[in-house]
Amino acid sequence: MRNVHVDLGAKSYDIEIKRGLLKTAGKRIRALLPKAEKAAVITDSNVGPLYTRTLRKTLEEEGFSVSVQLFEAGEERKNLATLGSLYNGLAEAGLTRSDLTIALGGGVTGDMGGLAAATFLRGIAFVQIPTSLLATVDSSVGGKVAVDLPGGKNLVGAFYQPKAVFIDPDLLQTLPVRYLHDGLAEVIKYGCIREKALFEKLEQIQDDTELLDHLDEIIEICCNCKARIVERDEFDTGERMLLNFGHTLGHAVEKTFHFDTYSHGEGVSIGMTLLTRRSEALGFTESGTADRIAALLQKFRLPVSVRMGQEEFLQAIALDKKKRGSAITLVLLKNIGESFLQKVPFSELGQYLPK
Repeated sequence: MRNVHVDLGAKSYDIEIKRGLLKTAGKRIRALLPKAEKAAVITDSNVGPLYTRTLRKTLEEEGFSVSVQLFEAGEERKNLATLGSLYNGLAEAGLTRSDLTIALGGGVTGDMGGLAAATFLRGIAFVQIPTSLLATVDSSVGGKVAVDLPGGKNLVGAFYQPKAVFIDPDLLQTLPVRYLHDGLAEVIKYGCIREKALFEKLEQIQDDTELLDHLDEIIEICCNCKARIVERDEFDTGERMLLNFGHTLGHAVEKTFHFDTYSHGEGVSIGMTLLTRRSEALGFTESGTADRIAALLQKFRLPVSVRMGQEEFLQAIALDKKKRGSAITLVLLKNIGESFLQKVPFSELGQYLPK
């Protein structure tokens, strides 16, 4: 068992990492919430058929009455309409403020389930059980939950910490290769901004088989890195913004292609590479850094370029939630493992974007 503690005072929780953990999730949840009677499992149409039966069994063994709230898979479903259907399902299941929801799935499910929990009955307990690499190393940790609007990603949301995060690396064995690599983009992000040794380790890994063999360790490194940052900046006003490396341009790519061409990790992969090429040209970043990042991303078949012009980027970024007034904060690298925040007037953003 690997354990990462997130120290947030009364909102503290543990991230548990163990193969086979899903089968004992009921016992762990019962220990956390001894008075809860009902558990609503929120999951999507891809993950539900794979793992809901196992989770239901372990919960019912601990005396929980279990309901399942299933929604159609896909980033395009992470919207207010789907959230509304989840609220109706929770109400029909009769959940009270002493009960809980469990987000079983990838980043979309974690965001949807977390926001539903944060706002249903003004807040009920929830547990994250991520099933994608991206959710495991990033979105399940830290309490940021949200849905998208037509104007941009994650524009409606909250900061709402889970009671626990249970990570079973065995669940990642069923991921399609594209989505294993999708999550790996976020892993590489950690290497870029703070964890140089992780970046170098990934450079030495030869293929997906070797990657899967090292997943437990990789997950722990990423979760520990994020936990320490979240402890110091829970509400994303300073240091935590470093976790957005590649995301401003990446979100623009996702939005421009209507969230159905590039996955989140693929967008981040493009964003990290393009921004670093520009920051090198501007003299902020050590020469050769962008090529090194691109080489690692391409080894795992992640994209590093996109057919988008500067005006398309500017239009997509205009409603980015990281924008503050007439400026936006970008995350730049000095070199691999060392990052910093750069506040840029929106009128000057073009020089940080591809020509």
